[in-house]
Amino acid sequence: MPVVLIVDDEAKIVQLGRDYLEQAGFTVLVAADGNQAISAIRSRKPDLVVLDLGLPDRDGLDITRQVRKDSNVPIIMLTARGEETDKLVGLELGADDYMVKPFSPKELVARVRAVLRRAEADPSANKDVLRAAEITLDVPRMRAEVAGHPIDLTATEFQLLAALARQPGRILTRSQLLDAVHGVAFESYERAIDTHIKNLRRKIEPKPREPRYILTVYGVGYKLADT
Repeated sequence: MPVVLIVDDEAKIVQLGRDYLEQAGFTVLVAADGNQAISAIRSRKPDLVVLDLGLPDRDGLDITRQVRKDSNVPIIMLTARGEETDKLVGLELGADDYMVKPFSPKELVARVRAVLRRAEADPSANKDVLRAAEITLDVPRMRAEVAGHPIDLTATEFQLLAALARQPGRILTRSQLLDAVHGVAFESYERAIDTHIKNLRRKIEPKPREPRYILTVYGVGYKLADT
């Protein structure tokens, strides 16, 4: 049974999320502040974290930054902020998805399931090993190598790169890439793809500003070099 940690200081939000997630078959842990969150992530090792950005003691972005130093646990951010920059910064730090308050608890369950699905990377749906250019992806183990060197990717980054590697040379639109990494149909944020691509380039490209592997097709989307 997957374990989800909800980090939020609003009791009503926590209770609502807990009720719906438990009804959906998840085990739910809760934390009311950043210090409790860090402790729970390290000691209980949840399968996914639902993290509010506006915590009383520590900013959620700071918590995400600290967690990403030693863990790739999937993170869904919760924010009451309408600022686009907050969402982009969170995604750049390694969050997998975000939701804006107030939100539908049914959508929260759907997003938790979708993020966990891509974190699990069902090997029956795809080839076990993908190779394109100098990139090798071991799908069942979620391991990535570039030119023989291991690369540490988040679940979302891995699935995004895998979607490109399954069809090297083919242009994929942002909408197609969103479908590939989310796995469920809901209104999404296409600029999030640009942020994840930026993160990927920073990790796999020798010169991120002069990409060799992940190429931009202006006005359309992205493709993975096929040679």
